[in-house]
Amino acid sequence: MRGITKTFPGVTALREVELTVRPGEIHALCGENGAGKSTLMKVLSGVHPHGSYEGEILFDGEPCAFRDLRASERRGIVIIHQELALIPHLSLAENIFLGNERARRGVVNWHDTQTEAAALLARVGLREKPQTRVSDIGVGKQQLVEIAKALSKKVKLLILDEPTAALNDADSSHLLDLVLELRESGVACIVISHKLGEIRRIADTVTVLRDGATVETLTVREHPGAPPQLPEERIIRAMVGRDLAHRFPPRTRYEGPDAASPALEVSGWTVRHPVDPDRLVVDDVSLTVRRGEIVGLAGLMGAGRTELAMSVFGRSYGRYVAGTVRTHGREVSTRTVPEAIEAGLAYVTEDRKEYGLNLIDSVHRNISLASLRSLARRGVVDGREERRLADGHVKAMNIRVPHVLTEVGRLSGGNQQKVVLGKWLSTDPEVLVLDEPTRGIDVGAKYEIYTVIDALAAQGRAVLLISSELPEILGLCDRVYTMAAGRLTAEVARADADQEVLMRHMTVEGRPGGEPETLAHDRLSTRPHPTAGGAEAAADSTDES
Repeated sequence: MRGITKTFPGVTALREVELTVRPGEIHALCGENGAGKSTLMKVLSGVHPHGSYEGEILFDGEPCAFRDLRASERRGIVIIHQELALIPHLSLAENIFLGNERARRGVVNWHDTQTEAAALLARVGLREKPQTRVSDIGVGKQQLVEIAKALSKKVKLLILDEPTAALNDADSSHLLDLVLELRESGVACIVISHKLGEIRRIADTVTVLRDGATVETLTVREHPGAPPQLPEERIIRAMVGRDLAHRFPPRTRYEGPDAASPALEVSGWTVRHPVDPDRLVVDDVSLTVRRGEIVGLAGLMGAGRTELAMSVFGRSYGRYVAGTVRTHGREVSTRTVPEAIEAGLAYVTEDRKEYGLNLIDSVHRNISLASLRSLARRGVVDGREERRLADGHVKAMNIRVPHVLTEVGRLSGGNQQKVVLGKWLSTDPEVLVLDEPTRGIDVGAKYEIYTVIDALAAQGRAVLLISSELPEILGLCDRVYTMAAGRLTAEVARADADQEVLMRHMTVEGRPGGEPETLAHDRLSTRPHPTAGGAEAAADSTDES
Protein backbone atom coordinates (compact mmCIF):
# COMPACT_ATOMS: atom_id res chain seq x y z
CA MET A 1 0.00 0.00 0.00
CA ARG A 2 1.59 3.25 -1.17
CA GLY A 3 0.66 6.79 -0.20
CA ILE A 4 -2.80 5.89 1.08
CA THR A 5 -4.80 8.98 2.05
CA LYS A 6 -8.42 8.72 3.16
CA THR A 7 -10.63 11.61 4.24
CA PHE A 8 -14.07 11.84 5.76
CA PRO A 9 -16.04 15.10 6.09
CA GLY A 10 -13.83 17.36 8.20
CA VAL A 11 -11.40 14.59 9.13
CA THR A 12 -8.27 13.15 7.50
CA ALA A 13 -8.24 9.55 8.70
CA LEU A 14 -5.12 8.42 6.77
CA ARG A 15 -2.21 10.50 5.47
CA GLU A 16 0.28 9.03 3.00
CA VAL A 17 0.31 5.65 4.75
CA GLU A 18 2.84 3.04 3.58
CA LEU A 19 2.50 -0.69 4.33
CA THR A 20 4.40 -3.65 2.90
CA VAL A 21 3.60 -7.28 3.76
CA ARG A 22 5.76 -10.13 2.51
CA PRO A 23 4.36 -13.53 1.46
CA GLY A 24 3.94 -15.90 4.41
CA GLU A 25 4.56 -13.11 6.93
CA ILE A 26 2.64 -12.28 10.09
CA HIS A 27 2.55 -8.49 10.12
CA ALA A 28 1.14 -6.71 13.17
CA LEU A 29 -0.54 -3.33 12.88
CA CYS A 30 -0.40 -1.25 16.08
CA GLY A 31 -1.47 2.18 17.16
CA GLU A 32 -3.67 4.03 19.61
CA ASN A 33 -7.42 4.06 19.11
CA GLY A 34 -8.21 6.42 16.26
CA ALA A 35 -4.77 5.95 14.68
CA GLY A 36 -6.36 4.65 11.46
CA LYS A 37 -5.67 0.90 11.65
CA SER A 38 -9.18 -0.32 10.87
CA THR A 39 -9.69 2.37 8.22
CA LEU A 40 -6.52 1.24 6.46
CA MET A 41 -7.71 -2.37 6.44
CA LYS A 42 -11.11 -1.31 5.10
CA VAL A 43 -9.31 0.39 2.24
CA LEU A 44 -7.28 -2.76 1.56
CA SER A 45 -10.32 -5.07 1.65
CA GLY A 46 -12.57 -2.90 -0.53
CA VAL A 47 -14.98 -1.78 2.20
CA HIS A 48 -13.83 1.72 1.21
CA PRO A 49 -13.87 1.28 -2.60
CA HIS A 50 -11.29 2.43 -5.09
CA GLY A 51 -11.85 6.09 -5.86
CA SER A 52 -12.77 7.00 -2.29
CA TYR A 53 -9.09 7.27 -1.32
CA GLU A 54 -5.78 8.38 -2.80
CA GLY A 55 -2.77 6.12 -3.33
CA GLU A 56 -2.30 2.67 -4.81
CA ILE A 57 -2.48 -0.97 -3.74
CA LEU A 58 -0.31 -3.67 -5.26
CA PHE A 59 -1.05 -7.35 -4.60
CA ASP A 60 1.28 -10.01 -6.00
CA GLY A 61 2.89 -7.17 -7.92
CA GLU A 62 -0.30 -6.15 -9.72
CA PRO A 63 -2.28 -2.92 -9.17
CA CYS A 64 -5.65 -3.42 -7.49
CA ALA A 65 -8.81 -1.32 -7.68
CA PHE A 66 -11.26 -3.12 -5.44
CA ARG A 67 -14.80 -1.81 -5.74
CA ASP A 68 -16.20 -3.92 -2.92
CA LEU A 69 -15.47 -6.75 -0.47
CA ARG A 70 -16.18 -9.46 -3.03
CA ALA A 71 -13.57 -8.08 -5.38
CA SER A 72 -10.83 -8.30 -2.74
CA GLU A 73 -11.96 -11.78 -1.70
CA ARG A 74 -11.68 -12.99 -5.30
CA ARG A 75 -8.00 -12.01 -5.14
CA GLY A 76 -7.56 -13.89 -1.85
CA ILE A 77 -7.73 -10.99 0.62
CA VAL A 78 -10.15 -11.77 3.47
CA ILE A 79 -10.86 -9.62 6.53
CA ILE A 80 -12.32 -10.90 9.82
CA HIS A 81 -13.73 -8.00 11.81
CA GLN A 82 -13.76 -7.75 15.60
CA GLU A 83 -17.57 -8.09 15.51
CA LEU A 84 -17.94 -11.54 13.95
CA ALA A 85 -20.11 -11.84 10.82
CA LEU A 86 -21.88 -15.10 11.64
CA ILE A 87 -25.60 -15.87 11.66
CA PRO A 88 -26.33 -17.62 14.99
CA HIS A 89 -29.31 -19.69 13.84
CA LEU A 90 -27.57 -21.17 10.81
CA SER A 91 -25.22 -24.16 10.93
CA LEU A 92 -21.44 -23.96 10.82
CA ALA A 93 -21.45 -25.27 7.24
CA GLU A 94 -24.05 -22.73 6.12
CA ASN A 95 -22.05 -19.89 7.67
CA ILE A 96 -18.75 -21.05 6.16
CA PHE A 97 -20.16 -20.97 2.63
CA LEU A 98 -22.58 -18.07 3.05
CA GLY A 99 -22.40 -16.06 -0.17
CA ASN A 100 -20.00 -18.64 -1.52
CA GLU A 101 -22.38 -21.61 -1.70
CA ARG A 102 -21.46 -24.98 -3.14
CA ALA A 103 -24.21 -25.10 -5.74
CA ARG A 104 -25.00 -26.55 -9.14
CA ARG A 105 -27.50 -24.82 -11.44
CA GLY A 106 -28.72 -22.69 -8.58
CA VAL A 107 -29.30 -25.58 -6.16
CA VAL A 108 -27.10 -26.02 -3.08
CA ASN A 109 -25.17 -29.28 -3.08
CA TRP A 110 -25.46 -30.20 0.60
CA HIS A 111 -23.18 -33.21 0.34
CA ASP A 112 -20.30 -31.09 -0.94
CA THR A 113 -21.16 -28.35 1.56
CA GLN A 114 -21.02 -30.68 4.56
CA THR A 115 -17.94 -32.57 3.33
CA GLU A 116 -15.89 -29.46 2.59
CA ALA A 117 -17.03 -27.78 5.81
CA ALA A 118 -15.93 -30.82 7.84
CA ALA A 119 -12.48 -30.66 6.24
CA LEU A 120 -12.17 -26.92 6.92
CA LEU A 121 -13.30 -27.30 10.54
CA ALA A 122 -10.72 -30.02 11.05
CA ARG A 123 -8.04 -27.78 9.56
CA VAL A 124 -8.73 -25.04 12.13
CA GLY A 125 -8.88 -27.58 14.98
CA LEU A 126 -12.64 -27.67 15.54
CA ARG A 127 -14.23 -31.02 16.28
CA GLU A 128 -17.79 -29.75 15.95
CA LYS A 129 -20.13 -31.25 13.37
CA PRO A 130 -20.87 -29.08 10.31
CA GLN A 131 -24.59 -29.26 11.20
CA THR A 132 -24.02 -27.60 14.62
CA ARG A 133 -25.65 -24.18 14.99
CA VAL A 134 -23.37 -21.22 15.60
CA SER A 135 -25.44 -20.24 18.65
CA ASP A 136 -24.49 -23.55 20.29
CA ILE A 137 -20.73 -22.85 20.38
CA GLY A 138 -18.69 -20.29 22.30
CA VAL A 139 -17.12 -17.14 20.94
CA GLY A 140 -13.66 -18.74 20.78
CA LYS A 141 -14.93 -21.46 18.46
CA GLN A 142 -16.90 -18.88 16.47
CA GLN A 143 -13.63 -17.08 15.74
CA LEU A 144 -12.25 -20.34 14.34
CA VAL A 145 -15.35 -20.71 12.15
CA GLU A 146 -14.58 -17.28 10.70
CA ILE A 147 -11.09 -18.48 9.83
CA ALA A 148 -12.53 -21.64 8.25
CA LYS A 149 -14.80 -19.34 6.25
CA ALA A 150 -11.75 -17.41 5.05
CA LEU A 151 -9.93 -20.62 4.09
CA SER A 152 -12.93 -21.63 1.95
CA LYS A 153 -12.22 -18.54 -0.15
CA LYS A 154 -8.64 -19.62 -0.94
CA VAL A 155 -7.20 -16.90 1.26
CA LYS A 156 -3.71 -15.57 0.53
CA LEU A 157 -3.78 -12.59 2.91
CA LEU A 158 -5.85 -12.88 6.10
CA ILE A 159 -6.66 -9.71 8.06
CA LEU A 160 -7.58 -10.22 11.73
CA ASP A 161 -8.97 -7.22 13.63
CA GLU A 162 -8.51 -7.71 17.41
CA PRO A 163 -8.97 -11.49 17.09
CA THR A 164 -8.52 -12.32 20.79
CA ALA A 165 -10.31 -9.33 22.36
CA ALA A 166 -13.27 -11.41 23.57
CA LEU A 167 -11.45 -14.72 24.12
CA ASN A 168 -10.16 -16.37 27.28
CA ASP A 169 -6.53 -17.43 27.62
CA ALA A 170 -7.00 -20.97 26.31
CA ASP A 171 -9.00 -19.89 23.24
CA SER A 172 -6.55 -17.06 22.55
CA SER A 173 -3.60 -19.44 22.69
CA HIS A 174 -5.29 -21.88 20.30
CA LEU A 175 -6.12 -19.08 17.85
CA LEU A 176 -2.56 -17.75 17.88
CA ASP A 177 -1.21 -21.25 17.27
CA LEU A 178 -3.53 -21.52 14.27
CA VAL A 179 -2.23 -18.23 12.86
CA LEU A 180 1.31 -19.62 13.14
CA GLU A 181 0.20 -22.77 11.29
CA LEU A 182 -1.33 -20.65 8.51
CA ARG A 183 2.01 -18.89 8.13
CA GLU A 184 3.69 -22.25 7.64
CA SER A 185 1.23 -23.02 4.83
CA GLY A 186 2.10 -19.76 3.05
CA VAL A 187 -0.82 -17.57 4.17
CA ALA A 188 0.21 -14.02 5.06
CA CYS A 189 -1.59 -12.39 7.98
CA ILE A 190 -2.13 -8.82 9.10
CA VAL A 191 -3.08 -8.75 12.80
CA ILE A 192 -4.49 -5.66 14.48
CA SER A 193 -4.03 -5.98 18.22
CA HIS A 194 -3.50 -3.97 21.40
CA LYS A 195 -2.03 -7.00 23.17
CA LEU A 196 1.69 -6.51 22.85
CA GLY A 197 2.52 -9.86 24.42
CA GLU A 198 0.60 -11.61 21.66
CA ILE A 199 2.30 -9.49 19.00
CA ARG A 200 5.72 -10.50 20.28
CA ARG A 201 4.60 -14.12 20.33
CA ILE A 202 3.47 -14.42 16.69
CA ALA A 203 4.47 -11.39 14.60
CA ASP A 204 7.51 -11.14 12.35
CA THR A 205 7.12 -7.42 11.69
CA VAL A 206 5.09 -4.59 13.21
CA THR A 207 4.00 -1.34 11.59
CA VAL A 208 2.92 1.47 13.93
CA LEU A 209 0.36 4.11 12.95
CA ARG A 210 -0.17 7.36 14.83
CA ASP A 211 -2.67 10.07 13.94
CA GLY A 212 -3.38 8.46 10.58
CA ALA A 213 0.25 8.26 9.44
CA THR A 214 2.91 5.56 9.38
CA VAL A 215 5.39 6.11 12.20
CA GLU A 216 7.76 3.23 11.52
CA THR A 217 8.01 -0.46 10.71
CA LEU A 218 9.96 -2.60 13.18
CA THR A 219 11.36 -6.13 12.94
CA VAL A 220 10.14 -8.37 15.75
CA ARG A 221 12.28 -11.43 14.96
CA GLU A 222 15.04 -12.18 12.46
CA HIS A 223 13.20 -15.09 10.84
CA PRO A 224 10.03 -17.15 11.50
CA GLY A 225 10.49 -19.32 14.57
CA ALA A 226 13.26 -17.15 16.03
CA PRO A 227 12.72 -15.63 19.49
CA PRO A 228 11.36 -12.05 19.55
CA GLN A 229 14.01 -9.34 19.83
CA LEU A 230 11.75 -6.29 19.95
CA PRO A 231 10.83 -5.20 23.51
CA GLU A 232 7.29 -4.08 24.27
CA GLU A 233 8.57 -0.70 25.48
CA ARG A 234 9.91 0.04 21.99
CA ILE A 235 6.46 -0.57 20.44
CA ILE A 236 4.78 1.57 23.10
CA ARG A 237 7.18 4.46 22.46
CA ALA A 238 6.32 4.36 18.76
CA MET A 239 2.57 4.16 19.48
CA VAL A 240 2.24 7.03 21.95
CA GLY A 241 5.19 9.16 20.84
CA ARG A 242 6.83 9.03 24.26
CA ASP A 243 8.31 6.59 26.74
CA LEU A 244 5.94 5.18 29.32
CA ALA A 245 8.43 4.73 32.11
CA HIS A 246 5.65 3.24 34.18
CA ARG A 247 2.60 1.41 32.87
CA PHE A 248 0.58 2.59 35.88
CA PRO A 249 0.38 5.98 37.62
CA PRO A 250 1.88 6.31 41.11
CA ARG A 251 -0.69 5.39 43.74
CA THR A 252 -2.24 8.37 45.55
CA ARG A 253 -3.49 7.36 49.00
CA TYR A 254 -6.73 8.56 50.54
CA GLU A 255 -5.84 10.29 53.80
CA GLY A 256 -9.32 10.84 55.25
CA PRO A 257 -10.10 9.92 58.86
CA ASP A 258 -12.44 7.16 57.67
CA ALA A 259 -9.86 5.56 55.36
CA ALA A 260 -10.06 2.19 57.08
CA SER A 261 -13.86 2.02 57.24
CA PRO A 262 -15.73 -0.37 54.90
CA ALA A 263 -17.57 1.41 52.09
CA LEU A 264 -19.06 -1.78 50.62
CA GLU A 265 -19.77 -5.09 52.34
CA VAL A 266 -21.36 -7.97 50.45
CA SER A 267 -22.27 -10.96 52.63
CA GLY A 268 -23.43 -14.44 51.66
CA TRP A 269 -24.40 -13.36 48.16
CA THR A 270 -25.94 -16.24 46.22
CA VAL A 271 -27.53 -16.13 42.77
CA ARG A 272 -28.96 -18.80 40.47
CA HIS A 273 -28.62 -18.92 36.70
CA PRO A 274 -31.52 -17.04 34.99
CA VAL A 275 -32.46 -20.07 32.85
CA ASP A 276 -31.11 -23.08 34.75
CA PRO A 277 -32.42 -22.77 38.36
CA ASP A 278 -30.31 -25.70 39.53
CA ARG A 279 -27.07 -23.89 38.73
CA LEU A 280 -25.51 -21.41 41.16
CA VAL A 281 -23.55 -18.76 39.25
CA VAL A 282 -22.64 -16.91 42.46
CA ASP A 283 -22.27 -19.11 45.53
CA ASP A 284 -22.18 -17.57 49.03
CA VAL A 285 -19.74 -14.75 48.18
CA SER A 286 -18.64 -12.26 50.84
CA LEU A 287 -16.25 -9.37 50.24
CA THR A 288 -15.36 -5.93 51.57
CA VAL A 289 -14.06 -2.75 49.92
CA ARG A 290 -12.87 0.12 52.12
CA ARG A 291 -12.93 3.84 51.38
CA GLY A 292 -10.07 4.95 49.14
CA GLU A 293 -9.23 1.34 48.29
CA ILE A 294 -8.94 -0.34 44.88
CA VAL A 295 -9.80 -4.02 45.25
CA GLY A 296 -9.31 -6.44 42.38
CA LEU A 297 -11.61 -9.32 41.43
CA ALA A 298 -9.70 -11.85 39.32
CA GLY A 299 -10.94 -15.01 37.68
CA LEU A 300 -11.07 -16.91 34.42
CA MET A 301 -13.99 -16.68 32.03
CA GLY A 302 -17.05 -18.25 33.63
CA ALA A 303 -15.79 -17.68 37.19
CA GLY A 304 -18.83 -15.53 38.00
CA ARG A 305 -17.23 -12.09 38.35
CA THR A 306 -19.59 -10.21 36.02
CA GLU A 307 -22.55 -12.20 37.31
CA LEU A 308 -21.68 -11.09 40.87
CA ALA A 309 -21.34 -7.44 39.86
CA MET A 310 -24.56 -7.33 37.83
CA SER A 311 -26.59 -9.16 40.44
CA VAL A 312 -25.43 -6.82 43.22
CA PHE A 313 -26.16 -3.78 41.05
CA GLY A 314 -29.94 -3.84 40.83
CA ARG A 315 -30.14 -7.63 40.49
CA SER A 316 -29.53 -7.13 36.78
CA TYR A 317 -28.56 -10.76 36.29
CA GLY A 318 -29.83 -14.11 37.52
CA ARG A 319 -32.25 -15.10 40.26
CA TYR A 320 -31.47 -13.74 43.72
CA VAL A 321 -31.29 -16.42 46.43
CA ALA A 322 -29.66 -14.82 49.48
CA GLY A 323 -27.24 -12.19 50.68
CA THR A 324 -26.99 -8.64 51.98
CA VAL A 325 -25.32 -5.44 50.83
CA ARG A 326 -24.07 -2.79 53.24
CA THR A 327 -22.63 0.62 52.47
CA HIS A 328 -20.79 2.35 55.33
CA GLY A 329 -22.14 -0.25 57.75
CA ARG A 330 -25.79 0.30 56.85
CA GLU A 331 -27.77 -2.43 55.09
CA VAL A 332 -29.22 -1.15 51.80
CA SER A 333 -31.60 -2.52 49.20
CA THR A 334 -30.29 -2.98 45.66
CA ARG A 335 -33.27 -4.85 44.20
CA THR A 336 -33.50 -2.40 41.29
CA VAL A 337 -30.99 -0.23 39.46
CA PRO A 338 -32.50 3.02 40.86
CA GLU A 339 -32.19 1.58 44.38
CA ALA A 340 -28.55 0.64 43.71
CA ILE A 341 -27.81 4.16 42.46
CA GLU A 342 -29.59 5.64 45.48
CA ALA A 343 -27.39 3.46 47.72
CA GLY A 344 -24.28 5.03 46.17
CA LEU A 345 -23.31 2.24 43.77
CA ALA A 346 -22.23 2.57 40.13
CA TYR A 347 -21.48 -0.22 37.67
CA VAL A 348 -19.38 0.28 34.53
CA THR A 349 -20.28 -2.65 32.30
CA GLU A 350 -17.71 -4.77 30.46
CA ASP A 351 -19.54 -4.18 27.13
CA ARG A 352 -19.74 -0.43 26.73
CA LYS A 353 -21.24 -0.56 23.22
CA GLU A 354 -24.03 -2.97 24.10
CA TYR A 355 -24.93 -1.92 27.66
CA GLY A 356 -23.01 1.23 28.55
CA LEU A 357 -23.74 3.73 25.79
CA ASN A 358 -26.39 4.88 23.37
CA LEU A 359 -24.06 5.06 20.36
CA ILE A 360 -26.39 7.12 18.17
CA ASP A 361 -26.90 9.82 20.79
CA SER A 362 -24.63 12.68 21.80
CA VAL A 363 -21.88 12.75 24.40
CA HIS A 364 -23.79 15.07 26.73
CA ARG A 365 -26.94 12.93 26.70
CA ASN A 366 -24.96 9.77 27.41
CA ILE A 367 -23.21 11.43 30.36
CA SER A 368 -26.52 12.58 31.85
CA LEU A 369 -28.41 9.28 31.38
CA ALA A 370 -28.00 8.01 34.95
CA SER A 371 -28.68 11.36 36.62
CA LEU A 372 -31.66 12.78 34.72
CA ARG A 373 -33.76 13.10 37.87
CA SER A 374 -31.29 15.53 39.43
CA LEU A 375 -31.25 17.56 36.19
CA ALA A 376 -35.04 17.78 35.80
CA ARG A 377 -37.39 20.48 36.93
CA ARG A 378 -41.02 19.35 37.12
CA GLY A 379 -40.24 16.40 34.87
CA VAL A 380 -38.40 18.41 32.20
CA VAL A 381 -34.62 18.08 31.81
CA ASP A 382 -32.74 21.39 32.02
CA GLY A 383 -30.74 21.26 28.77
CA ARG A 384 -28.35 24.01 29.82
CA GLU A 385 -27.53 22.27 33.08
CA GLU A 386 -27.15 18.97 31.21
CA ARG A 387 -24.53 20.47 28.88
CA ARG A 388 -22.76 22.14 31.79
CA LEU A 389 -22.52 18.78 33.55
CA ALA A 390 -21.16 17.11 30.41
CA ASP A 391 -18.63 19.90 29.78
CA GLY A 392 -17.29 19.45 33.30
CA HIS A 393 -16.66 15.72 32.86
CA VAL A 394 -15.20 16.19 29.36
CA LYS A 395 -12.62 18.62 30.77
CA ALA A 396 -11.96 16.68 33.98
CA MET A 397 -11.25 13.40 32.15
CA ASN A 398 -9.69 14.89 29.01
CA ILE A 399 -12.29 13.34 26.70
CA ARG A 400 -11.13 14.18 23.18
CA VAL A 401 -14.27 15.33 21.44
CA PRO A 402 -14.99 18.40 19.26
CA HIS A 403 -18.19 19.19 21.14
CA VAL A 404 -20.47 17.59 23.70
CA LEU A 405 -23.13 17.36 20.99
CA THR A 406 -20.94 14.94 19.01
CA GLU A 407 -22.42 11.47 18.48
CA VAL A 408 -20.68 9.14 20.94
CA GLY A 409 -20.40 6.35 18.36
CA ARG A 410 -17.83 8.45 16.49
CA LEU A 411 -15.38 8.48 19.40
CA SER A 412 -12.44 6.12 19.90
CA GLY A 413 -12.77 3.26 22.39
CA GLY A 414 -10.79 5.05 25.08
CA ASN A 415 -12.91 8.20 24.84
CA GLN A 416 -16.11 6.15 24.83
CA GLN A 417 -14.97 4.48 28.05
CA LYS A 418 -14.40 7.89 29.62
CA VAL A 419 -17.94 8.87 28.66
CA VAL A 420 -19.25 5.77 30.47
CA LEU A 421 -17.21 6.72 33.54
CA GLY A 422 -18.52 10.28 33.29
CA LYS A 423 -22.09 8.98 33.18
CA TRP A 424 -21.65 7.17 36.49
CA LEU A 425 -19.60 9.89 38.16
CA SER A 426 -22.56 12.19 37.49
CA THR A 427 -24.47 10.18 40.10
CA ASP A 428 -21.75 10.97 42.70
CA PRO A 429 -21.25 7.32 43.69
CA GLU A 430 -19.42 6.15 46.80
CA VAL A 431 -18.64 2.72 45.32
CA LEU A 432 -17.66 2.07 41.70
CA VAL A 433 -17.66 -1.43 40.23
CA LEU A 434 -15.51 -1.34 37.08
CA ASP A 435 -15.93 -4.41 34.85
CA GLU A 436 -13.06 -4.72 32.32
CA PRO A 437 -12.67 -0.91 32.13
CA THR A 438 -9.78 -1.02 29.62
CA ARG A 439 -10.95 -3.80 27.30
CA GLY A 440 -10.27 -3.01 23.65
CA ILE A 441 -8.44 0.28 24.18
CA ASP A 442 -4.84 1.14 23.46
CA VAL A 443 -1.88 1.56 25.79
CA GLY A 444 -1.97 5.36 25.95
CA ALA A 445 -5.72 5.46 26.62
CA LYS A 446 -5.30 2.77 29.27
CA TYR A 447 -2.88 4.95 31.21
CA GLU A 448 -5.43 7.77 31.17
CA ILE A 449 -8.15 5.43 32.49
CA TYR A 450 -5.75 4.20 35.19
CA THR A 451 -5.13 7.82 36.20
CA VAL A 452 -8.89 8.41 36.51
CA ILE A 453 -9.28 5.27 38.66
CA ASP A 454 -6.43 6.34 40.94
CA ALA A 455 -7.94 9.82 41.31
CA LEU A 456 -11.31 8.34 42.26
CA ALA A 457 -9.73 6.26 45.01
CA ALA A 458 -7.74 9.26 46.21
CA GLN A 459 -11.05 11.10 46.68
CA GLY A 460 -12.17 8.38 49.09
CA ARG A 461 -14.36 6.42 46.70
CA ALA A 462 -14.21 2.63 46.90
CA VAL A 463 -13.34 0.83 43.66
CA LEU A 464 -13.97 -2.85 42.86
CA LEU A 465 -11.99 -3.63 39.71
CA ILE A 466 -12.80 -6.68 37.57
CA SER A 467 -10.13 -7.44 34.97
CA SER A 468 -8.94 -10.41 32.94
CA GLU A 469 -5.48 -8.85 32.67
CA LEU A 470 -3.50 -9.89 35.72
CA PRO A 471 -0.79 -7.23 35.22
CA GLU A 472 -3.58 -4.64 35.41
CA ILE A 473 -4.88 -6.13 38.65
CA LEU A 474 -1.37 -6.22 40.12
CA GLY A 475 -0.52 -2.69 38.95
CA LEU A 476 -3.61 -0.97 40.37
CA CYS A 477 -5.06 -2.89 43.30
CA ASP A 478 -4.40 -2.83 47.05
CA ARG A 479 -5.96 -6.28 47.57
CA VAL A 480 -7.20 -8.99 45.24
CA TYR A 481 -10.01 -11.51 45.56
CA THR A 482 -9.92 -14.53 43.25
CA MET A 483 -13.00 -16.38 41.99
CA ALA A 484 -13.62 -19.79 40.43
CA ALA A 485 -16.90 -21.59 39.70
CA GLY A 486 -18.93 -18.81 41.34
CA ARG A 487 -17.04 -18.84 44.67
CA LEU A 488 -14.28 -16.78 46.18
CA THR A 489 -11.12 -18.86 46.45
CA ALA A 490 -8.63 -16.47 48.04
CA GLU A 491 -7.99 -12.95 49.29
CA VAL A 492 -4.44 -11.82 48.56
CA ALA A 493 -2.67 -8.67 49.76
CA ARG A 494 -0.84 -6.75 47.05
CA ALA A 495 2.55 -7.44 48.63
CA ASP A 496 1.90 -11.18 48.44
CA ALA A 497 0.48 -11.27 44.92
CA ASP A 498 2.02 -12.16 41.59
CA GLN A 499 0.58 -13.70 38.43
CA GLU A 500 1.46 -17.25 39.43
CA VAL A 501 -0.17 -16.92 42.85
CA LEU A 502 -3.36 -15.43 41.41
CA MET A 503 -3.62 -17.98 38.61
CA ARG A 504 -3.16 -20.80 41.12
CA HIS A 505 -6.27 -19.66 42.98
CA MET A 506 -8.24 -18.85 39.84
CA THR A 507 -8.00 -22.46 38.68
CA VAL A 508 -9.37 -24.24 41.76
CA GLU A 509 -12.93 -24.82 42.91
CA GLY A 510 -14.26 -22.32 45.43
CA ARG A 511 -13.91 -22.94 49.17
CA PRO A 512 -17.04 -24.22 50.93
CA GLY A 513 -19.07 -21.59 52.76
CA GLY A 514 -17.88 -18.76 50.53
CA GLU A 515 -14.99 -17.79 52.82
CA PRO A 516 -11.90 -17.03 50.76
CA GLU A 517 -8.50 -18.19 51.91
CA THR A 518 -6.58 -15.24 53.37
CA LEU A 519 -3.01 -15.65 52.27
CA ALA A 520 0.24 -14.84 54.03
CA HIS A 521 3.41 -14.43 52.02
CA ASP A 522 5.48 -17.03 53.85
CA ARG A 523 2.69 -19.61 53.59
CA LEU A 524 2.28 -18.93 49.89
CA SER A 525 5.93 -19.37 49.10
CA THR A 526 6.34 -22.63 51.00
CA ARG A 527 3.10 -24.57 50.64
CA PRO A 528 2.45 -26.12 47.20
CA HIS A 529 -1.12 -25.90 46.02
CA PRO A 530 -2.78 -29.26 45.23
CA THR A 531 -3.74 -28.14 41.71
CA ALA A 532 -0.84 -25.85 40.91
CA GLY A 533 0.22 -28.16 38.11
CA GLY A 534 -3.15 -27.82 36.42
CA ALA A 535 -2.84 -24.14 35.66
CA GLU A 536 -2.26 -24.66 31.95
CA ALA A 537 -4.80 -21.92 31.36
CA ALA A 538 -2.17 -19.50 32.63
CA ALA A 539 -0.99 -19.37 29.05
CA ASP A 540 0.95 -16.25 28.20
CA SER A 541 1.66 -14.21 31.30
CA THR A 542 3.34 -11.49 29.24
CA ASP A 543 0.05 -9.89 28.24
CA GLU A 544 -0.37 -6.36 27.04
CA SER A 545 0.17 -4.70 30.39
